[in-house]
Amino acid sequence: MADRPAVRVETFGCRLNALESDGMARVAAAAGVERTLVVNTCAVTGEAVRQARQAIRRARRADPDLRIVVTGCAAQTEPETFARMAEVDLVLGNAAKAAPATWAEVRASLDFGLSAEARVRVQDMATVREASPHLAAAFAGHTRAFVEVQNGCDHRCTFCIIPFGRGPSRSVPMGVVVEQVRRLVEAGHREVVLTGVDLTSYGAGLPGSPSLGRLVRTLLRQVPELERLRLSSIDAVEADADLLAALAEEPRLMPHLHLSLQSGDDLVLKRMKRRHTRAEALAFIATLRRLRPDLVLGADIIAGFPTETDGQFRTTLAFLEEAGIAFVHAFPFSARPGTPAARMPQVAPAEVSARAARLRALGAHLLHRHLAGEVGRRRAVLVEAGGRGHTEHFTPVRLARPLARGTLADVRIAGHDGARLIAA
Repeated sequence: MADRPAVRVETFGCRLNALESDGMARVAAAAGVERTLVVNTCAVTGEAVRQARQAIRRARRADPDLRIVVTGCAAQTEPETFARMAEVDLVLGNAAKAAPATWAEVRASLDFGLSAEARVRVQDMATVREASPHLAAAFAGHTRAFVEVQNGCDHRCTFCIIPFGRGPSRSVPMGVVVEQVRRLVEAGHREVVLTGVDLTSYGAGLPGSPSLGRLVRTLLRQVPELERLRLSSIDAVEADADLLAALAEEPRLMPHLHLSLQSGDDLVLKRMKRRHTRAEALAFIATLRRLRPDLVLGADIIAGFPTETDGQFRTTLAFLEEAGIAFVHAFPFSARPGTPAARMPQVAPAEVSARAARLRALGAHLLHRHLAGEVGRRRAVLVEAGGRGHTEHFTPVRLARPLARGTLADVRIAGHDGARLIAA
C-alpha cells in the first residue's frame, strides 16, 4: 500500500557505513520490508554503541509497532548486546547485509515472527573473501557520490575492533569501479569519493594486485568526464608510487588527504601496533607537500591511549603543529573488549577526557590557521544545499548567495567564522 511507512536507516560511524546504509535502504524497500528501522551501528568506541542503544529505545518509544533491525560493526562484534534488548527484532551481521536475498529473508522473518535463537544472524567475518559493494545508480539529494572499492582489514592495531567487524581485506575489481563511477557521472555527480576500511590496501587479492594509485589513474583516464575525485582516509605506509604520482600530476585528484596517524609519539605508536614512526609520518607528509604544494591534510588522533603519559601526549600535540595538520579528528580512547589495548594499563577517564579537550582545542587552532590562510584566495566550490559547499581542499564554505546544488562556483574567500570560510 502506498501509505505504508518506508524503510528508515539510522547510521552511526564512518562514511562507508553511510554508503552501506543507502544501499540497505534501497534493497530492503525493494524486498518489500515495511515499517522497519534499520540501525547501522559502529564499533569504534563504546560511546558509539551507547548512542545506538539509545536510538533504538527512543525509536521504539516513539512507535511501539515499529520493527527494528540492528546491523553494522557493533552488531557483528557484540550481537548479544543488542539481542538482549526487548526493542530489537533482529540482529544482522555485516557479511550478508548488502544482499537483496538477505532482505527478502528478513521480510519473511519479521512477518512471521522469530524464535530467540533466530533473532541473531551473524556470520564469522573471517570466512568472507569477496567484496559485496553497495552500488547506487545515483545519490539523490547529494552533490558528491561515494563508491566502495575496498572492505575489511588485515592489520591488527591493538585498539581496533574493526577487523573483527569487517573481516579480511578484499577489493572490488577495477572494471566494476570504473563502470560504477561512469554511471554516477552520467547521473550528474561531479565529484566522487572512493571509500574503504583500509583504502590503501586496495588490490591485494585481485588478479595482478593493482594498487590504489593504479585504480585512481585508471579511473581518471577512462572517465574523463569526472571533474573531481577524492579519497577517504589513507594509511601513509601503504601509499604506492602511482598514488603519489597521481597526486602530483592529476589536478582532478583533489588536494586533500585524511591520514590515519593516531599518535605522534613513537612508543605509543609501537604499543598501538601502528606501522609507522613519527619521523616516517613527517617524511611522508613532506613528500606529499613537495609533490602537491597546495595539499591540505586531516588526521585521526587518539587521546589517552593506555600507558600514554602527559609528556607523550604533548609530543603528539607538537607533532600536529609540526606536520601542519588542518583538520584534526580527535578520539578519546575507548577500550573495546577483546582488543589488546583493553588489557593494557588504562589512563584515568578524567585524564582521557582532559587530553581529548586539549586535542580538540589544538584542532580548533590549527583549523583557524588554515582558514585564515584561505582569505583573499579564489576557490572552486562544489555547491550543496542551504547555501553551503566545499572547496577543492574539502574546506567548508558559506556562500554569499544561493546557487544551484551541484554547481562548481568560482568564488573569492572574504573571511571565516572559525569553522568555515565565507565567500564574497
